[in-house]
Amino acid sequence: MTRNTAAPSAGATLEQIVVASAAFWTLSASAPFLSAAIADRSFAEPATWGWCVALFALLTSLHVVTLGLVATRRTVRPLIAALTLLAAVGAHHAAAYRTVLDPSMVRNVLRTDPAEARELVTASLALHVAAFAGLPILVLWRTPIAVREWRAALRARLALLGVAAVIGVGTLLVVFQPLASLMRNRPELRYLISPANLVWSSARVLTEDARARTAAREPIGTDAAPGASWAGEPRPRVLVFVLGETARSANWGLSGYRRQTTPRLAARDDLIDFPRTRACGTSTEASLPCLFGPTGAGFDPARVRRAESVLHVLARAGVAVHWRDNQSGCKGVCDGLPTDTVAASAPAGTCSDGRCPDEALLHDLERRLDEARGTQLWVLHTIGNHGPSYFRRYPPAFAHFLPDCRSDDLRRCSREEIVNAYDNALRYTDHVLATVIERLTARAGRIDAALLYVSDHGESLGEGGLYLHGVPLAIAPDVQTQVPMVAWVGDGFARRIGLDRDCLARRAAEPAAHRNVVHTLLGLLDVRTALHDPALDLTGRCRAATAQSASPPAVRSGGERRFRAAGDVG
Repeated sequence: MTRNTAAPSAGATLEQIVVASAAFWTLSASAPFLSAAIADRSFAEPATWGWCVALFALLTSLHVVTLGLVATRRTVRPLIAALTLLAAVGAHHAAAYRTVLDPSMVRNVLRTDPAEARELVTASLALHVAAFAGLPILVLWRTPIAVREWRAALRARLALLGVAAVIGVGTLLVVFQPLASLMRNRPELRYLISPANLVWSSARVLTEDARARTAAREPIGTDAAPGASWAGEPRPRVLVFVLGETARSANWGLSGYRRQTTPRLAARDDLIDFPRTRACGTSTEASLPCLFGPTGAGFDPARVRRAESVLHVLARAGVAVHWRDNQSGCKGVCDGLPTDTVAASAPAGTCSDGRCPDEALLHDLERRLDEARGTQLWVLHTIGNHGPSYFRRYPPAFAHFLPDCRSDDLRRCSREEIVNAYDNALRYTDHVLATVIERLTARAGRIDAALLYVSDHGESLGEGGLYLHGVPLAIAPDVQTQVPMVAWVGDGFARRIGLDRDCLARRAAEPAAHRNVVHTLLGLLDVRTALHDPALDLTGRCRAATAQSASPPAVRSGGERRFRAAGDVG
């Protein structure tokens, strides 16, 4: 047998390509991490230069090991090209909006609908991707890769991984103390190391989602039953739950904002505002499972996604639940329940380019009210103030604050223009909510009706250089976690459940949170279940004692005890 002793072909070795790519990612895609890591240091001190060299060596070694373990001669080009493209996109948004690509944000990105995604494709993004992905990929594809005998290639690969590991571990030992302190104080920084952040976060999200798909949802509230107010079902009862998007309390007129962004709601004397409401997430993907799950703040995301939501509990008791969506779906909380989308159900001509105004959620509201029977919960999921294209969220007639930002790229607008567009979108939300209440009031002779509105999370509008949302909850600014919530309860609805609205107005001055919503929905619709906690029900102490006396004894299954224990956190 003859041994293959042919000389390697001309071109760059695979190891050279791996090292060059890793170094490029460190200097370009991980620039937000490096910038944050040296922010408090002076370049007049020699130690700062040593710190920079150490971080460069550490990150480059990390990427070399990660890529070196999986790259082959056939896969190295497409693998590096894909990671370079994703890293460039992630780095652009991290720099432009100071977003952090942790698993929650990656999950949110994967669930973004096409219309929202198009709004994030801006000219500045295209230029950044062309420079930091297009050119490097072109160079990569035009660089020949040397062909070597497999034993020589294996030895070179093992040597590369060994040297990278030694450099990485050695560097880590040298700078362990300052690096450990930095990561403890600012744990979000590890999600700025790109493309390692994308690989880790995507793998975690896909693994969790795969597990969730293969497992049946854990039933909760299996003892749910109608309460005393259901007896005889004398009149239809409708609760409209409007789920807001990216509305923040700081700009909500009812909550004391310097501008009146809620003029129609403010003109009503029968509306109850909860000005101190805290969200349990900073993205739709995180907030919805928490908002409709029985855990609230301090929840275990994986556990909640494996379980049913309060909507399933209400449906089990006999509530006719219907979800209508004008955004990116219900994130699993309405799985198996009746749903539709505005894009599919609204009259022709209502929507354009995949975008529908929130008022289209109401296109058949009068008919639905006329045909309503029994007890119903209608969830209207709005597009609200979803950024960055705030100007697309309201018709021209609602451009009250001018000049408003008319660009998908916020960097083309002044902060004043951005805030003006954001506030105009809030005025349109005010219009939509007031319209719903007026239509419910017009049917007061036939139905008992109520409305509850709460936003899923807030938004940053340039405070501290931050824009949009999605900052990890532990470090998120108040503007991303403090959200508006309002309630309107008609006379018939209040009488039916024995609700003292003056008492509820006094309760509204106290702190509230997303974790209250599950229990408040159960209370408003008078569904009896051991899952219901009167202490977390915003109406709990404001309903007649006789209306609450039928609550079942507090005997809970193991699963419900686990959920309640988590829900009591925060």
